[in-house]
Amino acid sequence: MSKKQYDYLIVGSGLYGAVCAHELTARGKKCLVLEKRAHIGGSVYTEEIEGIRVHKYGAHIFHTSDPSVWEYVNRFAKFNGFVNMPLARYHDEQYHLPFNMHTFTALWKDVKTPAEAEARIAEERGKYAFAEPKNLEEQAIRLVGKTVYEKLVKGYTEKQWGRPCSELPAFIIRRLPVRFTFDNNYFNDVYQGIPEGGYTPIVEKMLAGADVRLNCDFLRDKEGYLALADRTIYTGPVDAYFGYAFGALQYRSLRFETEVLDTLDFQGNAVVNYTAAEVPYTRIIEHKHFEFGTQPKTVISREYPSEWKVGDDPYYPVNDEKNTALYEKYRELAEREKGVHFGGRLGMYRYFDMDDVIASALAFIEKEIG
Repeated sequence: MSKKQYDYLIVGSGLYGAVCAHELTARGKKCLVLEKRAHIGGSVYTEEIEGIRVHKYGAHIFHTSDPSVWEYVNRFAKFNGFVNMPLARYHDEQYHLPFNMHTFTALWKDVKTPAEAEARIAEERGKYAFAEPKNLEEQAIRLVGKTVYEKLVKGYTEKQWGRPCSELPAFIIRRLPVRFTFDNNYFNDVYQGIPEGGYTPIVEKMLAGADVRLNCDFLRDKEGYLALADRTIYTGPVDAYFGYAFGALQYRSLRFETEVLDTLDFQGNAVVNYTAAEVPYTRIIEHKHFEFGTQPKTVISREYPSEWKVGDDPYYPVNDEKNTALYEKYRELAEREKGVHFGGRLGMYRYFDMDDVIASALAFIEKEIG
């Protein structure tokens, strides 16, 4: 039998695939990376417009409490100390996120102290205070009361998921940040920031030494590509790999409208959420604020959630009971697929933050070859 051309075929050049390529190349393995898009980086790809680094597929703010992951990613870039402090706009009203004392004192003019805020939320919980929440609506009211839910959660969430909150599982917002302090930092993590120069240079460094082919659809010639390498790391949709044998898993997709504006500053903040149901987009991102930009123009992106169909970009897995059961069928197939490892958000049908992606890839490499 003739030797394969590569030790590893890596399908996808997002963070999971890029970390694997870097670690395997460093261990002397020959890697081929296939990327369906015309650029590397997957959803963390950043491109330059008017001197501003634009997050093409939505805001990506790196945050972690894992010192080993923070040390690892800092090998590839310097991070700028950006702190995520989004705003929420409900009609003509504007509030701070995450839900904190700034939010509560703006919502309730007679609330001034943490004790008063806690008492108001406790009063608004009503019948949901002690019962186990059956859906997202009940969970949200239990966490933040009826006023916060109706103004700042309901419309945004129903746009995001395309379903009434009463039909969404409670776990989606189980980790909703609620603070009784005047702290606008959205994340609780120890480390946070945006890489200077954007994410694309990080991925470029990770892929150095590997062969990379862009505009390359692995699934169009799956058997031919699999024949090129001894082992394959697949980071695409797991159901697509198996030809949707049990049917398609559900995702939510996103559409972005990006616009260059001839103004210094459009909204004064990197991210503003639009929580009213009547506004068709969920948020506006102003990219220059991620890197404290002073460019004479600005670039904004409106983010529109949409129902996913085969052929669209999948963003958020719908991890409800039905889809979790369906994924289990594909996971069993994946475990029996010889020579192929399924990783990343799409390969594992799981929502990952960026630090989780990196940690997961490093754990796989350690298990794979040490």
